[in-house]
Amino acid sequence: MLGSTIPILTPSFNLNPSHFVPSITTIARVTLSSSSKSHSKLTLLPRFSLSSNGSPDRALHPPSPVSGIDEHESESSSDFGDDNVALFVRMLGLDRDFLDREQAIIALWQYSLGGENYINNIMQFPGCINLVVNLLRSESSSSCEAAAGLLRSLSSIDLYRNSVADSGAIEEINRLLTQSSLAPEVKLQSMSTLWNLSVDDKIRVKVAKSDTLLLAIKYLDDEDSKVKEAAAGVLANLALSRVNHDIMVEAGVIPKLAKFLMSDSEGSKVIRKEARNALLELVKDEYYRILVIEEGLIPVPLIGAATYKSYAPRLYESPAFPDGTEIERTYTKPSRFGASEVLVGLNFDNNADIDEAKVNAIIGQTQQQFLVRIGAIEMEETEPHSERSNDERVTLLHWIDGVARLVLILELEDKSAIVRAAESIASACINEHMRIAFKEAGAIKHLVRLLACDDNAIRLAAAQALERLSASNVVCRVIEGEGGLGPLVSILKCSDVAGAIVEKSLNVLGQILDPSKEMQLKFYDGSVNGSEKVFGRAKNDGSTGLSSTEQAASKTNPSSFRNDILDSVFTARLVEILKSPSPSLQEKAASVLEFVALTDPSLTAIISVDIENGLNSTFQQSLLKISANMESDMEDQFSVAHAIELEEAGLAISAASRLLTRLLDSKQIRDNLNFSSFIDTLREILKSNIPLRSKDWVAACLVKLSSLSGYDTSSNNPINVEVTLYETIPRLVEQIKTSFALESQENAVVELNRIVSEGVVDCTGTIISEGAVYSLVKLIEEGSERGVEASLTILYNLSMDSENHSALVAAGAVPALKKIVLSEKPQWQRALHLLRSLQT
Repeated sequence: MLGSTIPILTPSFNLNPSHFVPSITTIARVTLSSSSKSHSKLTLLPRFSLSSNGSPDRALHPPSPVSGIDEHESESSSDFGDDNVALFVRMLGLDRDFLDREQAIIALWQYSLGGENYINNIMQFPGCINLVVNLLRSESSSSCEAAAGLLRSLSSIDLYRNSVADSGAIEEINRLLTQSSLAPEVKLQSMSTLWNLSVDDKIRVKVAKSDTLLLAIKYLDDEDSKVKEAAAGVLANLALSRVNHDIMVEAGVIPKLAKFLMSDSEGSKVIRKEARNALLELVKDEYYRILVIEEGLIPVPLIGAATYKSYAPRLYESPAFPDGTEIERTYTKPSRFGASEVLVGLNFDNNADIDEAKVNAIIGQTQQQFLVRIGAIEMEETEPHSERSNDERVTLLHWIDGVARLVLILELEDKSAIVRAAESIASACINEHMRIAFKEAGAIKHLVRLLACDDNAIRLAAAQALERLSASNVVCRVIEGEGGLGPLVSILKCSDVAGAIVEKSLNVLGQILDPSKEMQLKFYDGSVNGSEKVFGRAKNDGSTGLSSTEQAASKTNPSSFRNDILDSVFTARLVEILKSPSPSLQEKAASVLEFVALTDPSLTAIISVDIENGLNSTFQQSLLKISANMESDMEDQFSVAHAIELEEAGLAISAASRLLTRLLDSKQIRDNLNFSSFIDTLREILKSNIPLRSKDWVAACLVKLSSLSGYDTSSNNPINVEVTLYETIPRLVEQIKTSFALESQENAVVELNRIVSEGVVDCTGTIISEGAVYSLVKLIEEGSERGVEASLTILYNLSMDSENHSALVAAGAVPALKKIVLSEKPQWQRALHLLRSLQT
């Protein structure tokens, strides 16, 4: 995107620049005959920018009226005023009277408005710019306005932009703009000069390092719309340099600019254009794109107005909401002239409860379809000469319009447009609000349809969008209601499908068939809330307002559903994924297989495949073996990348452990399972450094394996000891340290005290290493009698080993114990014994 420049101002006295450009003598007569406080007001001409060769830059702006000057008249005026230019430049000298300097700067500014030839005449005198910059310190608003205006004219020429920047103009203008009582005209000229200077990428760096950014953000709230336009233009140019993005976002530029695009009443077209240009540069960064979407704006691809010609609106279907929810007809016979069909809204039941999301979907769909029908779509957002290719151009729309347009694009015939729309939907689904908005707009049915497309790019984009949408439980129901399970299962069963499509499809299935969601178990038992009515009936009819897709999901035929997921080819494919090296895929495959086990208690589909080797592959994470040999390399052990890899491995192992625990209920599985191998593997995993929350199912599976294999079930069983040492105690310690509820902390302390007191395992070392002593000391100061008693007992057991004394003292145990003794609380005797133990 090219940087934008601003228009040059011209005096408002009756001069037509299309027929006459004033010579310096003419300006001199006008200026000298006026007092310093009676200068003519200035008005804006249509904007233009002069390139280095002096011709208007037509790639950015329409032709300027300056281009209509008669060549002979322009030349004669220039020649006639050459000597007088030198005179007025000399009048800018510091040794001149203030009034002479003011009249000279005003005359030169007005002279410069004639175009590049006149500016060239002024720039023949090298010291002129420095004298002009010096006048920015004048106490006269007229002098400051004229000085800033002349700098604005000079900076509109590529050749002189560096000279203006090197003269100290940026610093002086910034100083000027910080003044609280500054005339609107001065603000406009000063900010416009910065707008021109920021066009150059090298000068832009200098501008960004100054206070210009904060000043531009400040003047976005100015009362003068022209000043706001200039401020937005400066920010749009600064955004062209990616190095400025961090500081711009930290300064709060996103919400400031977003407000101009969220409402038509905010600002002029120029402000909206510049604000959009700035935000479009920021949305290239993934994180900043999220911040822009949070402000209510969605990046939408520009695909060209001609592409929309393939859109065929469904005019003769039954009235329905965008998501397919049917609207009940309340009239009994058709109108003679079809008015009942046209004015269907007048027949809608007033008792129906239409939520805000459905209303917004209707508004967005209606607006976008109207723009398509009249051929005005993309008219405002499209830049006629953009540097971006057609495949990269995007715009920003209010989320209501953006959601509707993206869904509309999914119905077109252009494949590249469909791919871009699906990818945009995926990136826009940052929260539940946006996911529900796309659901209500009817995006799900189109994305499910696109899963069956023979184009891999379209299938990948659709699967990616569904993956992001399926983070919502409500959307998961709609995907199922639209028949999405069939295409997803077909993709996984096909070995020729690209790996990325398989990964996205499996993630969607994992979200829909997640066994941990209680909703799923209730969902497949039958209809939800017993409602099978269409939308639009009165509330007292028992209608719940479910959409047709949600109703279809609630009435899904269980046998048809089982035919999809209980297919032996499908389960075999899932086992193959369990053997893959990707922990994230292993996690989803194990989760779906667990759902298969819940759906078919006979486990026929799972028994027919090599599930044991699949589980072994998941448990044998290569990362855990590498971590065991990396103990000396502490830097790698605690790196962010390593932590993320451990997290993914832990989730995969947890899902596989949950699946194995479920399979152990089958006698046929138990009869063919190698118990000793799994027990040894899970014991090693329990001792590993995977996240603690991933060890709960590992511990549960290990206990069940040991029980079924005939191990001693007493507390001295080595497996029970390891579960206590590596899962139970660390979990209780974490609960003590991190829980905000005092009751929860005390419950964990009481349970930990029971384990320590029974002496099942020497766990004092774990308590010390996990840093729980500080929390225990805090509890004996602030806890209830129950918590204080348990904490004192644990601390006393810790003190039995003299090596722990330093840790207890460092945690502040001594003053806390003295306080209990001196206050003679019920536990003062135990506190005194512990205090004596520490002092010895």
